Amino acid sequence: MKVRIEIDTKTFVRFWLVVISFVAVIFVIYSARTALIILGSALFLALALNEPVSRLSRYLPGKSRTLSTAIAFLAVVLFLGAVIFLVVPPIIEQTVKFIDTAPEMVRSLSAQWHGFGELVEKYHIQPQVDQAVASIQANAAEWASGIGRNFLSGLGSVFSSVASMLFVLVLAFLMLIEGPEWTRRIWRLYKDQKQMKRHRDIVNRMRLVVTGYVSGQLTVSGIGALAAGATVFILSLFFNEVPANLALPTIAICFVLSLIPMFGATIAGVIVSLLLLFNSMPAGIIFAVYFMVYQQLENNIISPHIQSKRIELSPLAILSAVTIGLYVFGIAGGIISIPIAGCIKVLLEAYLESKAKPEPKAKVVTKVEA
Repeated sequence: MKVRIEIDTKTFVRFWLVVISFVAVIFVIYSARTALIILGSALFLALALNEPVSRLSRYLPGKSRTLSTAIAFLAVVLFLGAVIFLVVPPIIEQTVKFIDTAPEMVRSLSAQWHGFGELVEKYHIQPQVDQAVASIQANAAEWASGIGRNFLSGLGSVFSSVASMLFVLVLAFLMLIEGPEWTRRIWRLYKDQKQMKRHRDIVNRMRLVVTGYVSGQLTVSGIGALAAGATVFILSLFFNEVPANLALPTIAICFVLSLIPMFGATIAGVIVSLLLLFNSMPAGIIFAVYFMVYQQLENNIISPHIQSKRIELSPLAILSAVTIGLYVFGIAGGIISIPIAGCIKVLLEAYLESKAKPEPKAKVVTKVEA
């Protein structure tokens, strides 16, 4: 039995136009991902600072929003400067210390080489060892020549990151100043007041999702950073090799990197553990064990308690959002992926609510003749 399906030309053209348009939109978004990251980060920062700026403006002369925005941004810039000041010098100091102690480590390894040579002779693996040494020597020149290129590439990445950060700050500053006026203009375009109130309610719910996530994540990161800094300070009391001034950079590193969902705290723990290992191996191991235990406590008790009813996303949705954000838009995408997913959830809920409302029944009017 043959079934023949007929599709008119208009439907066929419309279908392929939709498919082509969808592919074109995805291509444009991917091509403009750097600009979208900057705009999205600026919008995220503006939404996060909107509530403090609005409250501060009420207490300033003339309720100046520009002045309150400038004060808020001055606080942000001072915070970033403090983080750089606290993190970079200790890392450089520990790296130099590691380089200074490297010759002693090499001498220690050389002293153990005789024992290794006996093992080579005993198990007759001298040809394999010679081949490995020859391979290392052959790649050494290539590795050395690549240092300069990697250094220049890294320097260019640093300048690019600084320029992007400046763009984000400037855009967020302008959004905070002009945002309320643009919002009022948009609401005035509505002729249907009922629809305007509905859309306004959706926007307010999305804003609450973003501000709730930001305040919750800052609280979780702050608790974790202070706990890590206190642990390093306590370790410095028991291990003389560990300097007590590592506590402040530990707080800064853990606070900033913990803002990256899912993976940031792990990266921070690895960095701090390495810094401690440069000074004392037992201290580094103890901190690594502490950090793994604390992460279980944070993930199962602290973070769910603080973030409860703020985002209301399942673990699968959060992991999916963070994965897409990280692989498509990088670290910035990972940071803003969860509030974006929360906003999408709000939009879907509003759409489903509007579809679930029953249609108003038509009134039946009966005339009664006298």
